[in-house]
Amino acid sequence: MRPELSSYTHLASGKVRDIYDVDENTLLMVVSDRISAYDHALEPAIPDKGRVLTATSKFFFDSIDFPNHLAGPLDDERIPAECLGRAMVVKKLDMLPFECVARGFLTGSGLKEYKANGTVCGIELPEGLVEASRLPEPIFTPATKAEQGEHDENVSFDFVVDKLGAERAEELRAATLRIYSEAAALAEEKGIILADTKFEFGLDQDGTLVLADEVLTPDSSRYWPADSYVEGEVQPSFDKQYVRNWLTSDASGWDQAADGTPPQLPDDVVSATRLRYIEAYERLSGERFADFLSPEA
Repeated sequence: MRPELSSYTHLASGKVRDIYDVDENTLLMVVSDRISAYDHALEPAIPDKGRVLTATSKFFFDSIDFPNHLAGPLDDERIPAECLGRAMVVKKLDMLPFECVARGFLTGSGLKEYKANGTVCGIELPEGLVEASRLPEPIFTPATKAEQGEHDENVSFDFVVDKLGAERAEELRAATLRIYSEAAALAEEKGIILADTKFEFGLDQDGTLVLADEVLTPDSSRYWPADSYVEGEVQPSFDKQYVRNWLTSDASGWDQAADGTPPQLPDDVVSATRLRYIEAYERLSGERFADFLSPEA
């Protein structure tokens, strides 16, 4: 008999995930169908998004050679029936206070900073780069973790050194770039460009660095189809950039600068976003999403 979700103590809720206490060593991480953009939780939710993110994270946790926080299979008996397919039992860790971002291409906030001063997080880049330019080599561009409704703030590597010490900061940078490179190579084999991604890490009881939270999902990564890549243009994507683009279009009527509540997502945007998430998982993993673990009846 599986436990009821109500039998666990709720610890926290983020933009997408809800965390529950299982025992002294483990947590239950439940992934919702919620979607966020520009630091706002949006309505309505994207059907099946929680299952897609869980499936994608599990695929990469299994594929990447690095310690991770999984503490059981996705059908672990400690997972309530209502959460199967979108929950993981994970190890309790001492989480480090940074989003560890790896960029292989210039876009998003990195492009904005580059246009202003020729750098990204204090890293000088060559002149003449444009939207979607491939960087000479991947770069580590950390950010502070923000509460919901607040903005992540890009910081320099020296800032991380000041907070964590040189040895731990170097370890974070090396791990971030190594995992990104492995994942980018895997994606490239499937005809997909991994433009950038962000990781979170924690420390276990022995002080070992452990990859945590979600990993390489369409929420935490920018994925572009390789066959249509053109430098200098905004790329079509398999991630929530589709939602961001709609929000900032004339069609939404939303004034981002005013920072008011975004409008409801229309049905066609919800449907198209769902299909993009599923396509990303299927192309990366080689598996059919329809075959992925479903909640028990």
